Amino acid sequence: MDSLTQIVLGASVGEAVGGSKLGNKAALWGAIAGTIPDLDVFLRLFYNPIDAMHLHRGFSHSFLFAILFAPILAKIIYHIYKKKYDFKLLLYLSFLAIITHPLLDMFTNYGTQLFWPFDYRVSLNTISVIDPIYTLPFLIFLLITLFLKKESSVRRKINRFSLVLSCSYLFAGCLIKVYVHSDVSEKYSSFNVIPNRTITVPMPLTSFYWFSLAEGKKSFYFSYESLFYPFNKKDIDTIPKNHFLLKKKGVLNNPEVLKIIKMSKNYYSVKSVGNNLLIYDLRFGNSSKISGGKQKEPVWGYLLQFKKDKLIKITPKKPDYSSGLDFKKYIRTIFSENNYE
Repeated sequence: MDSLTQIVLGASVGEAVGGSKLGNKAALWGAIAGTIPDLDVFLRLFYNPIDAMHLHRGFSHSFLFAILFAPILAKIIYHIYKKKYDFKLLLYLSFLAIITHPLLDMFTNYGTQLFWPFDYRVSLNTISVIDPIYTLPFLIFLLITLFLKKESSVRRKINRFSLVLSCSYLFAGCLIKVYVHSDVSEKYSSFNVIPNRTITVPMPLTSFYWFSLAEGKKSFYFSYESLFYPFNKKDIDTIPKNHFLLKKKGVLNNPEVLKIIKMSKNYYSVKSVGNNLLIYDLRFGNSSKISGGKQKEPVWGYLLQFKKDKLIKITPKKPDYSSGLDFKKYIRTIFSENNYE
């Protein structure tokens, strides 16, 4: 999830564990602890972009990291306040604020290596990385909580309610995913596509609008579904696989390319751009809806730069939104089918 959400979650967990004893200091240290796992983004300073992407949400997002680092953080807090607070309380606060970070991240499509060092990412694909419906109520309740006295029972009840509400939203996302995915193969068959496999992922900013990604023989297909109106079989984007381009360029077995393919779980397409190639990780969706249909470029990819026939550089590539985003139309599309192209 985004940094603000993780800060709010960590602060709320810190408040739940130690708010009655530490007051707002519990929320502060909970927020700090909840941010620590994402400090692995600084790995990009020491690794190439591909390895940095692979290592992100790795060790620092694992049970092992929480177990090892929580005592260190608790000890730091313990001495900052000159042993004023119970060490065991600080240990619980640190551990729970750290571990809830990757537990929340596992609901996204990027996933986390909760069981590091095992090379497996837990990814439920049930919430968007940025979802204001989840974050904003959480933030509002937290701010209300922080303005109440630490001895107040109302303070504890409000914070407890916000945690229950946030967990309920995550659980609801899982139920919605089951509903959306339950007949996805049947929906693709309605436009004569028999997919080898499919995944369903929430669209940006909401759990009410989803895309399904299906793999065919020569192409991948995006279909879209809102909870507010019937599925429209005409609403589909087609992305050619073009996997042969990697073999044609002689990089199919390149170690860095293989890492990209592995991260994409083989949901990838290739596009030729002059003498270069773009490898798209299709799990992150397509830009057609958020651009109002102005473009249909996948959201995330990697640019493979060649000099003559030699691969010289690989860099992450985001879509070019120079033609503009159309969030107004995108939001309307979530709730109304009258916005189809």
